[in-house]
Amino acid sequence: MRLFSTLVPLIALFTPTLAFYLPGTAPRDYVEYESIDVFVNTLTPMLNSKLRSLISHDYYDERFHFCQPEGGPVKQPESLGSILFGDRILTSPYELRMLENSTCQTLCRSHVPQEDARFINDRIREEYGLNFIIDGLPSSEMKKDSKTGEIFLDAQGFNLGDAETDPNRPALNNHYDIFIQYHARDSRHFRVVGVLVYPRSVDSMIAGEPGPDCFANRQLHLSEATDNEFFYSYSVSFIPSDVPWGLRWDMYLHVFDPKIHWFSLINSLVIVGFLVFMVAMILYRTISKDISRYNAVDLSEEVQEDYGWKLVHGEVFRVPERPMLLSVCVGNGAHLVIMCVVTLIFALFGFLSPSNRGSLATVLLICWTFFGCVSGYTSARTYASIGGDQWKSNLVLTAVLFPVVIFTLIGLLNLFLIGASASGAVPFGTILAILLLWFLISVPLSIAGYFLGMRHGAFTHPVRANPIPRQIPPKPWYLQPIQSAIIGGILPFGAAFVELYFVLSSLFGNRAYYAFGFLFLTFSVVALTTATVSILFVYFTLCAEEYRWHWRAFLIGGGSSFWVFAYGLWYWASRLSLDSFTSVVLYFGYLFLFSLLDFLVGGSIGFIATYFAVRRLYGSIRVD
Repeated sequence: MRLFSTLVPLIALFTPTLAFYLPGTAPRDYVEYESIDVFVNTLTPMLNSKLRSLISHDYYDERFHFCQPEGGPVKQPESLGSILFGDRILTSPYELRMLENSTCQTLCRSHVPQEDARFINDRIREEYGLNFIIDGLPSSEMKKDSKTGEIFLDAQGFNLGDAETDPNRPALNNHYDIFIQYHARDSRHFRVVGVLVYPRSVDSMIAGEPGPDCFANRQLHLSEATDNEFFYSYSVSFIPSDVPWGLRWDMYLHVFDPKIHWFSLINSLVIVGFLVFMVAMILYRTISKDISRYNAVDLSEEVQEDYGWKLVHGEVFRVPERPMLLSVCVGNGAHLVIMCVVTLIFALFGFLSPSNRGSLATVLLICWTFFGCVSGYTSARTYASIGGDQWKSNLVLTAVLFPVVIFTLIGLLNLFLIGASASGAVPFGTILAILLLWFLISVPLSIAGYFLGMRHGAFTHPVRANPIPRQIPPKPWYLQPIQSAIIGGILPFGAAFVELYFVLSSLFGNRAYYAFGFLFLTFSVVALTTATVSILFVYFTLCAEEYRWHWRAFLIGGGSSFWVFAYGLWYWASRLSLDSFTSVVLYFGYLFLFSLLDFLVGGSIGFIATYFAVRRLYGSIRVD
C-alpha cells in the first residue's frame, strides 16, 4: 500500500495530458494595494443619436494635450486584427491600487493653445469618446435598455466632453470618476470584474492654490481666443461584486432588443420555407411530369416535340461568355464562403473572446490566408467544366486578381486615413506583414489547390452541346440579367437586413458585435435562400428557352449586394451625419468593399447550387 501511494504521484508526473489555453482568458489575482495598470486606447466617435465621423485619433495626439506618464507612453503588443481595427494601446499616468480609494487625484496641469482648443471643441461636437482598458476590460458606463429594462455596461467608452447643453460652448471633461468592481476570491486575493468611468467637466483651478478643486460647480470651456490652463484629475472607488471572474463579460455582452433578432430569424425561416416549398413543388409537379413524358417517348420515332427547358438541352452546357472571369469569381467567392463559415464556427465555440482584442479580424485573416487552396481548386474545376482551356492565365488571375483589387481599395482608403492623421491608418509594417502572408502562404496554397482541381478534372455533362447555337426568342423583362439579379436579390437581403443593421453599427459605430449565434443562423438562412432563388430564376430562364444561364446564376446569387449597398445609403442618411469629406469617402469606400465581397459570396453560392441543379435536371432525361 505504501508503495502504491508512492508510485501514483510519480506516474501522474509522467502521464501525458491534453489541455488548451484561450488567449486573453487567464485571470489575474491582485492583493491589497497592488498596482493595477491602466491603458489608454484611441479616441473614437461614439454612436449615440448619429455618428458624425469615422476618423479615430491617437490618445497622445499632441493636439489633445493629455497627461503623459513619466518617460513617455509605452506601446503595448497587439494582435494583427487589433491593429487593423485601429487599436493603439499605450500606457497611462493613472495610478490605481487594489482596494485603495482616492478622491481628487491630480493627474497633471495641461496647457492648450487656442489653435488646439478649436480642434478639441470640434471633436467634442462630433461626440468623440475616450477608451480606457483596465485588466483587459474596456471602460464603460452603466446604462438601462429602454425596451427590455436590462442593466448593462456600454463599452463604447466615455465622452470627451459635452456639446448638447450649448453646442457653441462645448465643455471639456477633465475629471474622471473611476469605479472598479472587484470579486473577492478569499480574504487576500481579488479580481477585477467591472470598470465604469463617469467623466465630468470641472473648472477646478483656484487662484493661489497648487491643486484642483474637483467639486467646483463651474464647467470647463476651452477658449478659442486665448490659451487655456487647467487640471486633469480623477477619483477611484472600489465596489465589491458577487459576479465571478468567469462571468464578468456578461454585463458587457448585451444584445439590444433580442426580440428583433428572433423576429428577423423567424421571418427569414418563413421566407426560406416558402422558397424551398416552391422549388420542391416545381421539381415534383412540373419537372417530374416533363421527365416522365420525355422518357416515355420512343426515341426511334422521327417526331419528338420538345418545348421549354427540354428544348435547349443541346445548348445549356455551351461555353459561356468570359468563362475565365466567371471561374475566377466563383473560386474567390467560394474562398470567402469557407472563410466566413470557419470563422463563425470559431465564434460559436467561444474562441473569439472579446477579452482577446482583434481576435475576430485575426481569425478572418488567418482563414483567408490558409484557405487559398479553396479558391484555386474551385476555380480550376469550374473553368474546366465550362470549357475553358487557358489554364495558365486562369491560375494567375485566380491567385492575384481579387486580392490586388481589394488591397488597392484598402490602400487608397488608408491614404485618406494618413492624410487625416487618423490612428486607424494601417502602419507600413502591418501592410508588409499582410502582403507576405498573401504572397508566401496564400498564393502557393492557391496554386496547389488549382493543380489538385486540374487533377480531378471537369465535371461530366449529361448532354452534349450542339455545334450550332439555336436562336433565342424574346424574353420577359424580368428575366433580363440585371432585372433578374435585382429582383432575385430581394429575398436573400430580406432574410438578413435586420442583422445587417447591427453589423453596420459594429463596423462604423465602434460597437462590439457578439451575437454570433444569430449571425451564424442568419448566414445559413441567407445561403439557403440564395441557392433556392438562383435555381428558381434559372429554371424560369430555361423555360423561356434562354440557355445562357451561367452568368445569370452568378448575378442572381450576388444580387443581394445591390440591396446591401442601397441599405447602406439609407443607413448613411438616417444614422450618420458625416461632416468631413474624408469620413464620407471612407464610409462609401468601405461600403463598396463590403458589397463587393457580398457579391462574390452570394454569386458563388448561387452558381454552384444552380450548376449542380442543372446537371441533375438534364441528367434525368433521355436525349438521343
